[in-house]
Amino acid sequence: MNWCPECATVLANEQVVGGMCWRHEDTPVQQKELEQWFVRTTQYADELLRDLDGLPGWPDKVCTMQRNWIGRSEGALVDFQIDTSEGKPAGKITVFTTRIDTIYGATSIQLAPEHALVANLIGDDSSLQSKVEEMVAEQAKAKEAGDIGGIEKHGVFTGAYAINPFSQEKIPIWVANYILADYGTGAIMSVPAHDERDHEFAQKYGLEVRIVILPRRIGEPPAPGEEEKPMLPYTLTDSMLINSGEFNELANEDAIHKMAQYAEQHGFGKATVTYRLKDWGISRQRYWGTPIPMLYCDKDGIVPVPENQLPVILPENVDITLQGGSPLGRMPEFVNAKCPKCGGPARRETDTMDTFVDSSWYFYRYTNAQLSDRALDTATVDYWFPIDQYIGGVEHAILHLIYSRFWTKFMRDLGLIKNSEPATRLFTQGMVIKDGAKMSKSKGNVVSPDEMVARFGADSARMYALFAAPPDRDLDWQEAGVEGVHRFLGRVYRFVMRNAASTQTAKAAASGESERRDGARPVSATGEAASPKVRQIQRKLHQTIKKITDDFQGRWHFNTCVAAIMEFVNELYGAEEEISSGRFPADVLADVQRKVVLLVAPFAPYLAAELWEVLGEKGGLLRHPWPEYDAALAKEDETTYPVQINGKLKTLVLVPADSPQDVVEQRVLTDEKVRAALEGKQIVKTIVVLGKLVNIVVK
Repeated sequence: MNWCPECATVLANEQVVGGMCWRHEDTPVQQKELEQWFVRTTQYADELLRDLDGLPGWPDKVCTMQRNWIGRSEGALVDFQIDTSEGKPAGKITVFTTRIDTIYGATSIQLAPEHALVANLIGDDSSLQSKVEEMVAEQAKAKEAGDIGGIEKHGVFTGAYAINPFSQEKIPIWVANYILADYGTGAIMSVPAHDERDHEFAQKYGLEVRIVILPRRIGEPPAPGEEEKPMLPYTLTDSMLINSGEFNELANEDAIHKMAQYAEQHGFGKATVTYRLKDWGISRQRYWGTPIPMLYCDKDGIVPVPENQLPVILPENVDITLQGGSPLGRMPEFVNAKCPKCGGPARRETDTMDTFVDSSWYFYRYTNAQLSDRALDTATVDYWFPIDQYIGGVEHAILHLIYSRFWTKFMRDLGLIKNSEPATRLFTQGMVIKDGAKMSKSKGNVVSPDEMVARFGADSARMYALFAAPPDRDLDWQEAGVEGVHRFLGRVYRFVMRNAASTQTAKAAASGESERRDGARPVSATGEAASPKVRQIQRKLHQTIKKITDDFQGRWHFNTCVAAIMEFVNELYGAEEEISSGRFPADVLADVQRKVVLLVAPFAPYLAAELWEVLGEKGGLLRHPWPEYDAALAKEDETTYPVQINGKLKTLVLVPADSPQDVVEQRVLTDEKVRAALEGKQIVKTIVVLGKLVNIVVK
């Protein structure tokens, strides 16, 4: 089992990150042999994998991480009998291989240093024992460093041989440092000609390299420039078997199927599926956590706590020492119990469940937290689940996110719920980075929000976090960025405060919003046609409303929303002369200011609430409808056409919006730069893509 000396408890495989404890990033995880309780997650491996295809609302990255962690491999188990003619003990070595079609090319068997048969095979040879112990230590060190795949490959010959069940050939048995006891069966058949790691090992120790696959069919000559034999190691599967007895000339995929069948028919193997995913060890040697409801009775063995005695309650006033196992084991009043079967004395389980057990389902309890007679109300859960939108970090892809999917299916099969997945859509937010590292207490690079609020205000800190990066990417925290947002909010505040009086006056004088006159240009409430500057402000306002509304409904890229508001505020400052001189209609200005405050509200709610009152609005800001986008007001008066001549960009030409093709063509051909570029050339064809571009073909 994985053991963290700092936590003084067991860790699940998913809680080991780079050989370190997920809670204590500088503490190497050790290996210990302990008796533990497990949840059979492997029974749901296929369903967990298959159902990822039914989660289009989950990020591809998370789905890929879960697929890789589940690690489904189709292959075959094959038994190699140990040759006893040299006085070695009888037995068999079972290997898992995804390429049984290459078994005639196996020139050795390699065992993990901790494989159960190693001790028997090396016997009393102290030299071999010492080398194997060194490999065990080397693997442990590499696991701690999170670089087990990077160790230099080496091994030792045990002096024993195994019999290839297909060819009946004797092949040597080695112990190799790159074979892991907890992966597959802890043993492999080494095929140097057709596996990269095996080839490297064979080259180092002079083991035979036998080609059993050709990248072509019998009688088919090599492709031009191709060698008679393939470059090794040759690992592709669109090829043909050679040197493989009765299976010669079979295509690889066909051979894999037929050879697995042959092994099963002759009793030395079978087709199978393995998973990287292991059963979930949930025992933890600590106080906090849900008690495991099991009792140990000398007469009846392991007995579950009856349902009417659940839940088992943790005792209080526990002495936490971080030594000698769970502190619950030192509390007789908790440990000593009565067997529900025979009534005799029993010992209560003192391990508690991994806290990820609770986090895998606690959110279901929110649907009816007052229930006292059962965990969940199925009908209530069915109303709320699956969750429409879940937000969580990608670092939990193979922790909470996969555990909660498993626990959902587990509870479904118990009849507690009906849904098979916890959430329809998943959004994974990025990390906050400071000084080149993830912001965390252990690294001492945490920024106190209280300090930021005291210096710049809560709105500035909030808006900066939304502006600095899209929420699905890492945010590089820069204090200067918070200060910049603070200055921007100051500009918004000053603009509204300067013009609030005219807004209140317009509000008192007008009974409605600006009207439109028979499809003519926008007008103010006074009937005055809008000037180009007013039209520009109205157009930019409604373009900004559309952009923010679209981003809210889809991408959640709030950084571009804030950028759009900043651009619009710059436009407002550019209209200050018209506003201060009274040439900007008061009713239009009032409408613009109200909408600006509404747009700012999700990002800077405190400032927006204050400005809402300054504008004389009585209703609560949060209950006010979101600004509506007006397509007519957002429409550009002119369209910019890129003009190409023979596919090369020459200039940009402004044309009144919605102009027909002949008008666009006329405007472009009369443009000064276009005329100069066409001088001395004959126009073959003019291609106009309305609203997009103009391409002139000349010769």
